[in-house]
Amino acid sequence: LAERIGQASAFTLKTGKQAFYRQADLPQAEAYAYTQQVMTENALAVDAQEGICAFLEKRQPHWQDR
Repeated sequence: LAERIGQASAFTLKTGKQAFYRQADLPQAEAYAYTQQVMTENALAVDAQEGICAFLEKRQPHWQDR
């Protein structure tokens, strides 16, 4: 599992960890709103687009960490 996580985009991992810790102490409605915003912004990131394309093209992604 750690190997698989290590192959992921560093940008995406950083974004996810920051969002997780920031939302942990928020009231539920605020946490949902915050993580919705983060997920939307992450989906527009270069690495997210690369991940989607790589999946559809059945190839390994080439992360740019942005």
